[in-house]
Amino acid sequence: MDSQELQRIKNRYDIIGNDAALNIALETASVVAPSDLAVLITGESGVGKDVIPRIIHDASRRKTGPFLAVNCGAIPVGTINAELFGHEKGSFTGAVATRKGYFEEADGGTLFLDEIGELPKETQAMLLRVLQDGEYIKVGSSKVEKTDVRVIAATNLDLTHAVAEGRFREDLYYRLNAIQIKMPSLRERKDDIYLLFRKFSSDFAQKTRLCKLSLTHEAISQLRNYRWPGNIRQLKNFTEALTVMESEPATPQKERVELDAACLMAHLPQEFDSMLPAAPASTGGSGARMDTDQLRAIVKVILDLKNQVDGLQREINEMKAGGHSPAAIGRHPEDEAEWQDDQSGVTPAPSAPKTKKQVTDELISEALEKHSGNVKAAAAEVGLSERTIYRWLAAAKSSNQK
Repeated sequence: MDSQELQRIKNRYDIIGNDAALNIALETASVVAPSDLAVLITGESGVGKDVIPRIIHDASRRKTGPFLAVNCGAIPVGTINAELFGHEKGSFTGAVATRKGYFEEADGGTLFLDEIGELPKETQAMLLRVLQDGEYIKVGSSKVEKTDVRVIAATNLDLTHAVAEGRFREDLYYRLNAIQIKMPSLRERKDDIYLLFRKFSSDFAQKTRLCKLSLTHEAISQLRNYRWPGNIRQLKNFTEALTVMESEPATPQKERVELDAACLMAHLPQEFDSMLPAAPASTGGSGARMDTDQLRAIVKVILDLKNQVDGLQREINEMKAGGHSPAAIGRHPEDEAEWQDDQSGVTPAPSAPKTKKQVTDELISEALEKHSGNVKAAAAEVGLSERTIYRWLAAAKSSNQK
């Protein structure tokens, strides 16, 4: 494949980078696309494995057929057979009607099975039959069904190790592994890290009307040498959070802010942060620590209290401004339906851009709420260190107590 064709693929699927291993993965995907061979995509979580199936499908003879992506790890074990192969009415509690499975829905197209290593052994046997003969049986039925589906699988697990431990069928592994495409980790693509950083910062800055970020040579070296265990997903979240915290509103005179190594280091997450801070020793001498659930409950209470105070403050400000009747207090513009046009005849003034603190608060608050107060998960979500999240919570608690 020549460089122009490779760049065309990158442009079409918004792929950034010039790493040799990345180029090999993209070229392999293009070469195997016209065939119907099964493909196994390997690589760590967050490296972008999901783009490969789309490239393969769009360049195959099945491109006019359906493309379905299924996260096998997100489907409960008790229902995964019904999800993949369908079920008959009354075959189990809750089966109120006959339902097609993904293999029937994807007939004539491509089925992408992500996290294939999470499949239970019973489902692995059923999947092997589909790959070998194109046959399956719905849950609760005795009728053999036929399907014509190309299967592309992905995993972040070492399937050879899973086979050795008896957790994954050896015959299924070899059937899926007709062609293997390995997506490199971000730490293996050091020269691409700053390219991705600039892309993420530029996109996010444009969306939030903030200045783009650039780094000094020392800061770039720091960014490249960080391990990035969460790969591209982590780098994207980190870049957006860093843009919020260190950038400023863009003006015609200033569109870029440069950060040095010290500033970058202050925000880089510590890879070995403990999930929870150590609780002080009990005065009773028992040495007991605060329970994980107790700490999460405290975090949730703080978060809920902050949201309530923020809501009340907005309502008070609206009343002071005199722009709303008492009946409108608590109702926000997003509550109005899209079809309710403004009939006042007055063009509303553009809303002021949010401050960095407001955007930061929203990002952290939403992440904590999403993960039920789990600080470690929220920190990974927004790309900040756990210490930063704890400082934010302490500041929120202090503000609410005033």
